[in-house]
Amino acid sequence: MRAVAQRVLSASVEVDRAVVGAIEGGLLVYVGVGRDDGPDDVVWCADKVVGMRIFSDDAGKMSRSVADVGGAVLAVSQFTLYGDMRRGRRPSFDEAAPPELARELYESFCARVRAAGVRVETGRFAADMRVISAGDGPVTILLDSKKAA
Repeated sequence: MRAVAQRVLSASVEVDRAVVGAIEGGLLVYVGVGRDDGPDDVVWCADKVVGMRIFSDDAGKMSRSVADVGGAVLAVSQFTLYGDMRRGRRPSFDEAAPPELARELYESFCARVRAAGVRVETGRFAADMRVISAGDGPVTILLDSKKAA
């Protein structure tokens, strides 16, 4: 499972010009599911998102998590995180999970983050979405469960 987490002041996602998810402060997280992903990848990725300390404390040091600051997560499914550009000019998505598996693991990711006490808003799986965000920092972290120690 891959994720790109961006610290944001605000973020929203629209489908057909209607807002389907929005947060005021926290993390905008693009979530991609790989063909070989399973429940262990969900646990690793969700726990990293909830626990990573990328919010500043009173001294300006990044030592607080999204949970610590009372922030929210806007989770957006993003199969293009598995785009492979090693050959040619058009990305290959052979390593992306099929839609049924991707939906199941994306929803499990959102449920695990919610279970940790963090409010989660979402986009709409497999929809053409417009994501609007106001970055904070900017701080952007790449996560890949297959590269976990």
